[in-house]
Amino acid sequence: MDSTKRLFGVLFWVFTAALFAGAVVLAFAFTPDEATMGAVQKIFYVHLPVAINSFLACFVNFVASLVFLWQRRRTWDDLATAAAQVAVVLLTIVLATGMIWGRSAWGHWWTWSPRLTLSLVLWLLYVVYLVIRPSIPSAQRRAVVAAVYGAVAFLDVPLVYLSTRLMPQDVHPTEVVLAPSMRLTLGLWFLPVTLLTVGLIIVRRRALALQSQTRAVLAAAENDGPVPATIHPTGGVL
Repeated sequence: MDSTKRLFGVLFWVFTAALFAGAVVLAFAFTPDEATMGAVQKIFYVHLPVAINSFLACFVNFVASLVFLWQRRRTWDDLATAAAQVAVVLLTIVLATGMIWGRSAWGHWWTWSPRLTLSLVLWLLYVVYLVIRPSIPSAQRRAVVAAVYGAVAFLDVPLVYLSTRLMPQDVHPTEVVLAPSMRLTLGLWFLPVTLLTVGLIIVRRRALALQSQTRAVLAAAENDGPVPATIHPTGGVL
């Protein structure tokens, strides 16, 4: 079973890398430059899929946080934490690529438009989520506080998504008109970015679970107690 999982993992990452390679070649070799912005417009093929997948990572954190508050199982806390870590990475890329695009489109790196401001707030919310966790010594209390925080932080996601529609004066475009070849390229970019997002969440969740198990085993060894069959204090083998 372990060898099958390892083989599946290798194939998954090889397939994802191949899709990325194909998407890059398609974007630069076969997709024409946009008439107004030129080659810098191609950053849109990264910006939009990463932005949507950052919402996906935030949603996974939201759902995992709610399920943890219901079941109080550490595995859901690990999943929520992993999703928050991936969300911060993706939101950082969104902000960086958006600034590069904005420099070309608006002539400056940043503007305090509703969409950009709410996106920055979203990034800060999940950075704070990761920062406050280590400051809470009790594992159970840390998981509860983080779960409540994660559930509330997600409320900014629909605000970011709807900001340009609710506030039409926002300089951020509500839609971008693309030629058929550009739409094809954009669609292809969604595949590897989504696979990368899912894969990173799974990898980080497994790493966090392993860390929790290791700490539990070391604590049991120091206290000369039995090795725990579960890392959740209320019971249940994970």
